[in-house]
Amino acid sequence: MSIPPTSSASITAVPELRHWIAGAAVPGASNRLSEVYHPASGRVQCRVPLASAAEVDAAVSAAAAAFPEWASQPPLRRARVLYRFREIFERRLDEVAALINREHGKVFSDARGEAMRGLEVIEFATGIPQLLKGELSEQVGVGVDCYSMRQPLGVAVGITPFNFPAMVPLWMFPIALACGNTFVLKPSERDPSSANLLAEMLQESGLPDGVFNVVHGDRQAVDALLAHPGVHAVSFVGSTPIAEYVYTQGTSHGKRVQALGGAKNHLVVMPDADLDQAADAVAGAAYGSAGERCMAISIAVTVGAHTADALLDRLKERIRLLRIGDGAQNSADGEADLGPLITRAHLERVTGYIQLGEEEGAQLVVDGRNSALPQGEGFFLGATLFDHVQPTMRIYREEIFGPVLGIVRANNFETALQLINDHEFGNGTSIFTRDGDTAREFARRVQAGMVGINVPIPVPMAFHSFGGWKRSLFGDHAVYGPEGVHFYTRLKTVTARWPTGIRSGVDTTMPTLG
Repeated sequence: MSIPPTSSASITAVPELRHWIAGAAVPGASNRLSEVYHPASGRVQCRVPLASAAEVDAAVSAAAAAFPEWASQPPLRRARVLYRFREIFERRLDEVAALINREHGKVFSDARGEAMRGLEVIEFATGIPQLLKGELSEQVGVGVDCYSMRQPLGVAVGITPFNFPAMVPLWMFPIALACGNTFVLKPSERDPSSANLLAEMLQESGLPDGVFNVVHGDRQAVDALLAHPGVHAVSFVGSTPIAEYVYTQGTSHGKRVQALGGAKNHLVVMPDADLDQAADAVAGAAYGSAGERCMAISIAVTVGAHTADALLDRLKERIRLLRIGDGAQNSADGEADLGPLITRAHLERVTGYIQLGEEEGAQLVVDGRNSALPQGEGFFLGATLFDHVQPTMRIYREEIFGPVLGIVRANNFETALQLINDHEFGNGTSIFTRDGDTAREFARRVQAGMVGINVPIPVPMAFHSFGGWKRSLFGDHAVYGPEGVHFYTRLKTVTARWPTGIRSGVDTTMPTLG
């Protein structure tokens, strides 16, 4: 999954990122570097250090040293730091979006939307004094009260993917910090600069040194974090094989782990659906961000032959109008709908799936390889559409993570529902219908963690929680929202009786308190 490391001896004239440890930018010391590309042009724009175990230890040690003081702060004081962070982030939001566009490749408007969704989680985290309130039961026994509290874990780690370099870290660390934990972020080495920018903003917000740290790296850094005895919790978002690895390794070392994996999100189109609305929704959800979203719609399940044919005609027209380009803010080429993929290696992987789909017998209706693509060495691919996809095909079963949509034709609602429930992934799903009974039955019976009804990408708001089912989530907690608060805290329950109430001397029987 990583870009092959490049020897530092061969590198000149290209900026090199730094780690962020104990409130300062720290040069890499491992002599291992990885290239970060500008996906729209294919050029190397900077290089990122790949941390050694010693550098990981330095980041964890800084977080551990900062924990006691930070955890002892009243939640309201921690919230005030996050209020200031929120103000700075919102003021510099376009700067964040432009950085995402340059390193990830998604168009500026989409990058700005990513930043806005991250901002929502910061806003949620500022309400932490309310969210950490415990419970009290008075007089559970004679002269005895019982109350509960939620306390921070210690050092939390976030290991985040390339497709949302700002939003996914913001799913994690604002809540972790608000709860009183300290944090080490290991961002994707493919687009790592957003993490450093967030660290600078947090410092400007008044966050004490060491409370938030960034360590760049590849699998060596991940393994060091998973095994480090100073780490108490790990949050991960990425592919299912890596999510399972992170969960297995982390829990084997005694850590609390939430690991969000891959997806193959289905959108069911019923015969009674508004097909123009459905076609707009499917095209946007399948091809936005060049399909590099864990909540992208990659399979449209049409119920009835007429529904399939009518939707197909509408999709072809919408694909024809999609604009492919850099999508940078104020670009001379104007607005774009699809940007490039993240790297050439990923582009080749996705085009390999298109070739595979043809070999498997799916009907290639629109071939994105033949689209009018921008000139140059950028990692561009046009929207691709398959029809007559079968559940036995790899292009149906596996996550492609690119602008490739497959249509599966179902005869009835029950068949469509069973397709989703039989798939190994259960991240998100959606149905387009005008019938309330069908929508209710779908929402009740479908085996997926997030469900949309006439909503193509049902990503919950920050005050709810995000998480899939089946092999889309490893662990017991979803991310952000109330689930995030529970993940980053542990419950303590106190049963109290004051000494003046103990009048009967030694009692060796099991206390019933009644």
